Amino acid sequence: MSAVFDVERVRKDFPVLSRELSGGRPLVYLDSGNSSQKPTQVIETMRDHFAMHYSNVGRAHHALGTESTDAYEAARDKVAAFVGAPSRDEIIFTKNASEALNLVAYSFGNRTNDDPRFTLGPGDEIVISEMEHHSNIVPWQMLVQRTGATLKWFGVTDEGRLDLADGVITERTKIVSVAHQSNVLGTVNPVAEVARRAHEVGALVLLDASQSVPHHPVDLAALGADLVAFTGHKMLGPSGIGVLWGRTELLEAMPPFLGGGEMIEAVWMDRSTYAPVPHKFEAGTPPIVEAIGLGAAVDYLNGVGMQAIEEHERALTAYALEALGEVPTLRIIGPKGLDGRGGTLSFTMEGIHPHDVGQILDDQFGVAVRVGHHCARPLHLRFGIPATTRASFYLYNTTGEIDALVKGLHHVQKVFA
Repeated sequence: MSAVFDVERVRKDFPVLSRELSGGRPLVYLDSGNSSQKPTQVIETMRDHFAMHYSNVGRAHHALGTESTDAYEAARDKVAAFVGAPSRDEIIFTKNASEALNLVAYSFGNRTNDDPRFTLGPGDEIVISEMEHHSNIVPWQMLVQRTGATLKWFGVTDEGRLDLADGVITERTKIVSVAHQSNVLGTVNPVAEVARRAHEVGALVLLDASQSVPHHPVDLAALGADLVAFTGHKMLGPSGIGVLWGRTELLEAMPPFLGGGEMIEAVWMDRSTYAPVPHKFEAGTPPIVEAIGLGAAVDYLNGVGMQAIEEHERALTAYALEALGEVPTLRIIGPKGLDGRGGTLSFTMEGIHPHDVGQILDDQFGVAVRVGHHCARPLHLRFGIPATTRASFYLYNTTGEIDALVKGLHHVQKVFA
């Protein structure tokens, strides 16, 4: 693709963006923080593999089996290069980011794991934050119930920033697990500083990068994390495929999450030995074509250029912040400026429930946004609100679509005046 970002050219690669809804309304898709749309290149890559190359991987020694295995493992290579993983074997395919986060949580307090970094019991502490997605809250709640450990968290300031108060991370902390970028506030957290504090006390650091990897150039070494989770369906890939990256020596120390075919080295009736990473964590038939689709999505993102995507979204966000500021009674929840934030804007409108906002935008203007607590209910409780309306941008969005959103919001106010 051209070195100059051409959003209209990009949009032609996404069939759904040409769709008209009932009444001839053009689709305005502002919900990529929930799940992104897919370009033709991803759709056709998956279709071709299903049609002409499909077979199980790592098992069949025939032409189709070889082709399928090669394509699946090539996708691992692409993902590793995309995030700067030192080794391809540090990329584990999961079904989504939630499974990747649960996989790590499972390793702590597991009785088969005597590595002191992963042993967990009363007096030990897990640190998360108040802005986490439920997928980075509930697994840790379940873990402390099993082990007697303590769950602690960083608060969130009125401006929607992580409150890195002293005393949250202590010498008892075993792991710190936080979002790289909030799925509600758009806040990009200072994860390098969080990692520095955690490593000073010997704690491990896990990042939920589901909202950052699709939108910004990501260098794992610069993040300073020990483990990183993200998902395919938010980065132009299909659903059913996620990624866990971890440092090799940590992955080797972690017990397998699931048992079954492919993750074994040898099996007897009374015991088993396990395959080396990454296959130790990929039991059973994996999401083969989904992984290949993710590889195609990585190719597409690389073709456009992640720096160009970041700059395009930054311009959209600046435009949207100014435009939404002209809507009376609209309150943005989160950072009001561009510094340290991504292209996700959540807001309330005085006296109007977000569900009503979303319904009118969809029914009358064809504008797709998300409404609710976005799987981050504790964060909404922190701000004293039950729900928000969220608009989230990606490489295929335009300022004209933001204008359509603003026009719809003015209409919503008239309806409820």
